[in-house]
Amino acid sequence: MKIALVHDWLTGTRGGEKVLLELVRMFPEAPVFTLFHFPGSVPAEIEARKIRTTFLQRMVSRERNYRTLLPFFFLAAETWDVSDFDIVISSSHCVAKNAGRGSRRGTGFFHICYCHTPVRYIHDQFEAYFLERTLPVRTLARLARGPLAALDVKRSARVDAFLANSENVRGRIQRLYRREAEVVYPPVDTTFYSPPEKIAERRGFLIVSALAPYKRIEDAIRAAGATGFPLTIAGFGPEEARLRKMAGPSVTFVGTPDDGELRRLYRSARAVLMPGEEDFGIVPVEAQACGTPVIALGKGGATETVRDGETGILYPQPGPESLISALERFATVAFETAVLRSNAERFSSRTFQESFIRALEGSLSREAPGLHACWKRWRRDADVEEMRRP
Repeated sequence: MKIALVHDWLTGTRGGEKVLLELVRMFPEAPVFTLFHFPGSVPAEIEARKIRTTFLQRMVSRERNYRTLLPFFFLAAETWDVSDFDIVISSSHCVAKNAGRGSRRGTGFFHICYCHTPVRYIHDQFEAYFLERTLPVRTLARLARGPLAALDVKRSARVDAFLANSENVRGRIQRLYRREAEVVYPPVDTTFYSPPEKIAERRGFLIVSALAPYKRIEDAIRAAGATGFPLTIAGFGPEEARLRKMAGPSVTFVGTPDDGELRRLYRSARAVLMPGEEDFGIVPVEAQACGTPVIALGKGGATETVRDGETGILYPQPGPESLISALERFATVAFETAVLRSNAERFSSRTFQESFIRALEGSLSREAPGLHACWKRWRRDADVEEMRRP
């Protein structure tokens, strides 16, 4: 059985790439289709896979904001040829779900989409992305938004089955695409992300995030400026230059840490801050796995990963003032490492693998019973081959 993986783009390691990494491990023979790839930007296990890009590979660079090419993403997605595969698994927050030319019915393969979110830039968070842009850019974006949003909805029909990374996203898929989706929470390596062996004094607060408008990182920077608390920001993205300009002396940017350094940052922070609404949010779960509580805006994925008053603090409204109030409440609450760890274990890599396979098999049995029979034989033969290995 031939399986293909499709991912929007490979430019760095964030939550979506951590999901892709788990899929690569689950399907070791599957090639990866993507719009473009910056070599060396993702884990070695993904880099080692056969990666097939599009014509956009010649148009993008690390120096420019590739998101300005959004209209071309839809065109480039049409060039992916996955017709030789039996199952296509897309990991999508943009156009990966578009894989497969023409109607999804009769294409000869089964397409299951693990949806991180419907396209933010043209749906729910359009204003957040373009709020700080110049008037000409905002005007052009508004003109393009309607046709692109309509095309995005139309292309969603190419998906045979949707999986959502949270209840939050499941509701968004139903509202925008009029499709049902099963929730499979993303994987977190709760073995690697663990509390320190020696209890040390925790200092300052931490943000681990893409530096994108909807993340509302400026709320934390303004709160740090008003109160003087130490804030470390780990991540990269199009907002970096603007955020650095507004940051005061108590704010430190550390770029993109490797896994070991990221774990050290989690273990040494008093809490991780998440001031924007997340679709799911792997970072707060990694933090809790390290015994670190989370202070988050109480909307979206945070309501599914953070237990208010037990593993963190949820606050109701965005903005620096609300975040400062949450920090004051945080100072009055005692958090237990065992409770934090127990909550994080709900999202382990093993749980993801089991849930994903169960959802895939259920979708095949309902939508493609013939292919489901082939899948069962393939899985059985793969298990037998694994047993034969010394």
